[in-house]
Amino acid sequence: MMRDITIGQYYPADSLIHKLDPRVKLSGTMIFLIAVFIFRGIPAFVLITLFLAGVIRISRVPFAYMVKGLKPIVLLAVITSLFNLFLTDGTTVIWQWKFLHITQEGLVLAVKMVFRLLYLILGTSVMTLTTTPNRLTDGLEKSLRPLQRLHVPVHEVSMMMAIALRFIPILVEEADKIMRAQMARGADFDNKNLIKKAKALIPLLVPLFVSAFRRANDLAMAMEARCYRGGEGRTKLKPLKYERRDYISYFVLLLFLAAVISMRVMRPGAASAFGARTDL
Repeated sequence: MMRDITIGQYYPADSLIHKLDPRVKLSGTMIFLIAVFIFRGIPAFVLITLFLAGVIRISRVPFAYMVKGLKPIVLLAVITSLFNLFLTDGTTVIWQWKFLHITQEGLVLAVKMVFRLLYLILGTSVMTLTTTPNRLTDGLEKSLRPLQRLHVPVHEVSMMMAIALRFIPILVEEADKIMRAQMARGADFDNKNLIKKAKALIPLLVPLFVSAFRRANDLAMAMEARCYRGGEGRTKLKPLKYERRDYISYFVLLLFLAAVISMRVMRPGAASAFGARTDL
């Protein structure tokens, strides 16, 4: 499962999504997440699904590769759906046993939350898989530049976020190596007993934290050796510049968001599987 984590990795390809300005992809990701959390009704859900499928197709990143990144959150999706399914009050009770009950509103909310969680991971994965860490840092710094007037260290914040994102696949690979080494020495990570499984993780977590601190120290020393002193007065080797395709992409994104909002506003009293009173 460690190798199934794709967040923070970059998938090289020659596609339109890869060539877009990182600021467009950051804005597009935010717009998509807003649409996912405000949609109402099956037509809006279909529109969001088609939009996401189209972006994945244009990015030329294999869909199977993206689905592989969903495996680590399956347990989280199941727990989220169960909580919403059994603990949501409603007027129409489908099943009840003692204090546990399933209502129509709870069933709708459970399905919606699962889809929202899956689409959230897929939407953010498109951005990270099609953008290099350096470009992502530059785009984030440019987007947050107005905060400099409030004395916010924009460059440092962007650098820390990019480094943290870049360290995810490195730490995952390191954890996989440590796990295999511990299994060769007799460690059992497949035990179904939760207490024993938690104890078995201690020999994994301790060397992983030691390795992470060592890598962080080496990175800090390397940056100091190259005279890194923050973002004040620094120039860019490849400065960001909007092109025609970026403006067209902004227009498409705003059109998409307007369509989702209009579908929600124009159906205030609709009763459908995805448009019940449990909309968030």
